[in-house]
Amino acid sequence: MSIIRFNELKDDVKLERQVYKAAISTLQEEARLLSHKAADKGRSIVVVMEGWDAAGKGGAIRRLTASLDPRLFRVNSIAAPNDIERKHHYLWRFWTRLPRRGFMSIFDRSWYGRVLVERVEGFAKPAEWGRAFQEINDFERELVLAGSIVCKYWIHISKDEQNNRFMARQNDPLKRWKLTEEDWRNRDKWDLYEQAAEEMFLKTGTAACPWVLVPGNDKYNARVFLLKDFCARLEHALD
Repeated sequence: MSIIRFNELKDDVKLERQVYKAAISTLQEEARLLSHKAADKGRSIVVVMEGWDAAGKGGAIRRLTASLDPRLFRVNSIAAPNDIERKHHYLWRFWTRLPRRGFMSIFDRSWYGRVLVERVEGFAKPAEWGRAFQEINDFERELVLAGSIVCKYWIHISKDEQNNRFMARQNDPLKRWKLTEEDWRNRDKWDLYEQAAEEMFLKTGTAACPWVLVPGNDKYNARVFLLKDFCARLEHALD
């Protein structure tokens, strides 16, 4: 399956604040109505948010959920597995967070950590992350066959933009806590993460669960782009 590579993304689009505010308000209302339609039809929604550190995943999630019925969704912020989770298959902790029929689960980081951070940082052996591509495809195929709507997003920013955001966090006392030494170490391995991500897109971007690469250098454009795609996918699936 062919994919869009990072260097092919159009990442210079900028939205004016007033244009953004009007567009995001309209899309949030559309997302609210579609989420209720999915609930009425008993269709669960699984949203995967991946991307570079400081790409704006949290901000995109907040805009996506701003107008949703809080009873219908849950945001799962995924960190390193705990002692109990490490004693199970790596997908186990995600199975336990899947939504029941009519509800939505949003994953801020996801099972794709197996073929990204665990691969690059050596937490998974080559044989383990190598077979994970098919394991993940099978996992997502089961979700779709069970009636779930699966949306997978990678928010992309340039290396220069990431540096700008890191420095802004470092210089802001209210945001400094969001920046860690691990973020800087990961940045030093940018090329390895880029290679891993592009192989991930190629091997896990399926017809039923395609990857959507979101140009993220402009946060306003990224949020509108993502919500517009989310609404279009729900509308198509629920027709």
